[in-house]
Amino acid sequence: MSKYPLSSKIKKKRAAHAVIPMGIVAVSFAAIFIRLSDSDPMTVAFYRMFFSTLFLLILIPPYIDRLKRLSRKEWITLMTTGLFLAVHFAFWISSLYHTSVASSAILVSTHPILVAWISGWYLDEKTSFNAYIGIGIALVGVAVMTFSNYRVGGRALFGDMLAIIGMIALAGYILRGRKIRQDLAVIPYAFVVYMFSTVFLAVFSIPFSASFAVYPAREYIIFLALALIPTVVGHTVFNWGLKHLKARIISISFLGEPLGASILAFLILKEMPPELTLVGGIITLLGIYMCTRYD
Repeated sequence: MSKYPLSSKIKKKRAAHAVIPMGIVAVSFAAIFIRLSDSDPMTVAFYRMFFSTLFLLILIPPYIDRLKRLSRKEWITLMTTGLFLAVHFAFWISSLYHTSVASSAILVSTHPILVAWISGWYLDEKTSFNAYIGIGIALVGVAVMTFSNYRVGGRALFGDMLAIIGMIALAGYILRGRKIRQDLAVIPYAFVVYMFSTVFLAVFSIPFSASFAVYPAREYIIFLALALIPTVVGHTVFNWGLKHLKARIISISFLGEPLGASILAFLILKEMPPELTLVGGIITLLGIYMCTRYD
C-alpha cells in the first residue's frame, strides 16, 4: 500500500509543479554569479557547496535520528550522488571560463536526453518512440552549437566539451536522487549530498592551492550568493520535486536555466551569443521538449 493516500499524492504532485518555477528562477542566477567572480573554477565550485552545506546544517537537527538509521546502501547512493554533483559543478563552472554563458547553459541542460533514456531501465519510467525522435533532434542541435563555437575558436570548443561532461554528471545526479528521495526527506538528502559534494570538490581542489587562500570580501559575497540562491533554494527545490515527479520532468525543468541565464547575461553582462549558437539552442530545446511532451 502506498505511504500516502492518492489525494495526498496528487496534491504533492501539484505542489511540486507549482514550486518548480521558483527553482528555475533561482538556478538561472548561477552562471551570472560565476562570471562575476574573479576566482578560479575549482574555488568557486568548492565554496558554493561548502557554504550550501553550512546553510543546511542549521536545519538538520530534527533529522539526526533518520541519518543514524541510513543503511550502507543508502550511504553509498548518497555518496555517489554527491560525486556526480561535484563533477557537474567542477566541469560546468570551468566551462563558463572558456565559452559563452548561453552556449554553456544550453549544452549542460541537454541532460534530459540521457535521463529519458536511462530512466527507462534504471527507474522503470518508460520513454515513448516519439520522445526518442525528440532526443535525435536535440542531438542535432548540440552538434550545431558545437560547430558554432568551433568556428569561434578552440577555446570555446574546449568550454563546450567541459559543459557536456558537466551535463552527463548532472543526469547521474538527477537519476540517483530520484531513486533515494522516495525514502528520504529533502533536508537530510540535500545536506548529505551537498556535504559529499563538498568533500569531493576539496579533493579535486588539491592541485589548485589557491582554492584555500584568503579572498577579498567581494568574492565571499559571491560564494554565499551562489550557495544560497541557485543551490539551497534552486537545487533543493528540484530535489524536493524528485520525490513527487518523474526524473524526466525534473530534468526538463532545468531547461528554464539556459533561457533565464541568457537573458540575465544579456541584461547584466551585455553578452550576445553567436547567431548559430542560438539556432542550435532552439533546435536542442525543441528536441528536448518533444522528448518529454510525447511520453
